[in-house]
Amino acid sequence: MKNLYIKKIDWYIFKRFITSFLVSLVLIIGIVIIFDISEKIDDFVKNEASLHDIIFNYYLNFIPYFANMFSPLFVFITVIFFTSRMAANSEIIAILSGGVSFHRMMVPYLAAAALIAASSLALSLFVIPNSNATRVEFEQTYIKYKATSKTKNIHYQIAPGQFVFVESFSNWNKTAYKFTLESIEDNRLTSKLSAESAVWDSTMGGWHLRRYFIRDYAEGLGDVVRSGEKLDTVIALTIDDFYFNQKTVETLPIGKLNDLIETQKMRGDAQVMFSEIEKHTRFALPFSAFILTLMGVSLSSKKRRGGIGLNLGLGIGLAFSYILFLRFSQMFVFTGALPPAIALWLPNVLFAIITGVLYKLAPK
Repeated sequence: MKNLYIKKIDWYIFKRFITSFLVSLVLIIGIVIIFDISEKIDDFVKNEASLHDIIFNYYLNFIPYFANMFSPLFVFITVIFFTSRMAANSEIIAILSGGVSFHRMMVPYLAAAALIAASSLALSLFVIPNSNATRVEFEQTYIKYKATSKTKNIHYQIAPGQFVFVESFSNWNKTAYKFTLESIEDNRLTSKLSAESAVWDSTMGGWHLRRYFIRDYAEGLGDVVRSGEKLDTVIALTIDDFYFNQKTVETLPIGKLNDLIETQKMRGDAQVMFSEIEKHTRFALPFSAFILTLMGVSLSSKKRRGGIGLNLGLGIGLAFSYILFLRFSQMFVFTGALPPAIALWLPNVLFAIITGVLYKLAPK
């Protein structure tokens, strides 16, 4: 236990880690913003976006989103950079020669990684979804990206035993055509409501049905049939259900995201894959801070001829390969090859194995 007491060298490594991380974060984000402005300036001018909206509604919400998405890259580059500098200045040799083991030296590294991982997790679960809502709204208004809706052959289970089918949906007039609502009990169809169209009314939170036809099925021959020109109904289906997409899930805090996943699974909605990818990415990405920190120290703790260039180049390459693999693993979900919980954690598992080998080979 005595060996775990905080020492000056712990504060030294911890402060250098966090300081270097923040500096690299500011520098890279500044460069990214410059490139992003040059790419989108035509859209800003064409759609007459105000300077206030560009700064406060877009970029102040874009920064935490981008910083968190590429936090593995920032962590890895930071560890490679300042650890290589310490090795080049023979500081690592001095630490090990002073009786501090290589394993003990990792304590401040892991403490800094824990701080970054906890911050990233809190941002992913609670802060960034709210900022994404403002950012996505800005993009839909002023940038080329437009929200898409599901418009053909929509089939949902909106509640246990209740199924909705819509042949087509019009975004222009918020109308569902060839609307059908079926109720099933004990594997038997008990009621079927059909309407030529269903118009969404936001004031009542329901639908205005036009030219409807209702048939209640009895066990014998006494079916009840009703029809009419107009009928108002409130069901567990809203206009928002036609607009859930990959952008939507980015705007939901973890509680609402879990509720959406449960609802989509109950409905048999194919869009649930986007929700599950978003959920597992939010947990897997912060955890990578520990893996990439250990890998970075293992690669850069040895003094090399030629300075830190080789270590830095190798670190950037491995960091980008991790992010690329994390994005590529989503394809396993889209193709149905792996469930989201396995596919999104697969990069962490693979890089953890690589890190274990490198850590064992690191000079101690």
